[in-house]
Amino acid sequence: MRCPFCGKEDNRVIDSRPVEENNSIRRRRICDSCGRRFTTYEKVETIPLVVIKKDNNREPYDRSKIEGGILRACHKRPVSVNQIKHAVDEIETEIFDREEKEISSREIGELVMDKVKDLDAVAYVRFASVYREFKDVETFMDELGKVLQNQNEKKDKAKKAAT
Repeated sequence: MRCPFCGKEDNRVIDSRPVEENNSIRRRRICDSCGRRFTTYEKVETIPLVVIKKDNNREPYDRSKIEGGILRACHKRPVSVNQIKHAVDEIETEIFDREEKEISSREIGELVMDKVKDLDAVAYVRFASVYREFKDVETFMDELGKVLQNQNEKKDKAKKAAT
């Protein structure tokens, strides 16, 4: 492990603790060269997962692609980084709980859309417009109509629960 500050490999662990429901370990380290502290995370590598793309090409699963897509959809929206990280963790758990060696990008996209819908309606429409490749305004408006209907249903349920 290289120190992110000075690049030297001389460091030691000063604290370890489990995080994320014991799925990973957080380690506090100190660099013996520069004396600065930094944090690393270890995760158990499960089944190597391959993603089947729309054009039938296959590529290794990459968590950062999910994070990047959600971050772009949530740009300038009131969604915290922790909320995004938690959503990505949930998506990843669902993916790996299937215990399959391959998954289609379509399935991942649907999982992401479900989680983004819970985070923010505007982010959901942004993500859906790219993911579903809306070809015209009518398709976009249909999806927006579904979001508005869903929000109205939630408001109605909240009003009924309050009375």
